[in-house]
Amino acid sequence: MAAVVLFRYLPLRQRMKAVEQTKTAQTLAISKASMERAQLPVLKEQLLKLQRMVGNYKANIPAQRDLGVFLQQIAELMSKHNLREQVIVPGKEIVVKELNCIPVDMQCKGKLAQVFEFYKRIQKLDRLVRIEQVKLVNDSDFSGDVSIQTKVVIYYRPQADQG
Repeated sequence: MAAVVLFRYLPLRQRMKAVEQTKTAQTLAISKASMERAQLPVLKEQLLKLQRMVGNYKANIPAQRDLGVFLQQIAELMSKHNLREQVIVPGKEIVVKELNCIPVDMQCKGKLAQVFEFYKRIQKLDRLVRIEQVKLVNDSDFSGDVSIQTKVVIYYRPQADQG
């Protein structure tokens, strides 16, 4: 009887415990995968939403530098929105492997509504523009005019990326 218990029952009992633990672990893994599977449509919808929002960003990054064209567009937008005392100064170009950027400092003066319309139009340009800093200062005589100082960065792809 002792031999049966020692050599047969105890090893079988240990195997049974191991099988039960494996079964429990597999059940837990299956339930976790099932919960993650339920989240998959939500994540897919978020991905589609982000893709629509970002669109084809490369189309908004020209292959040429075209700094002059951009500066002309900004000056025209400022004039169109009746912004005065315009100053547009490009900074030193930053060269990176896949994407080059040019910082541009802008200053002008006008009514707050005109300034907001100007920024809305900048966002709609056919070129990717990142606004890094905006400083709005009210005139000391409270005439309703604000002075803006803005730092933006424009991007372009280096020549090797073309074609």
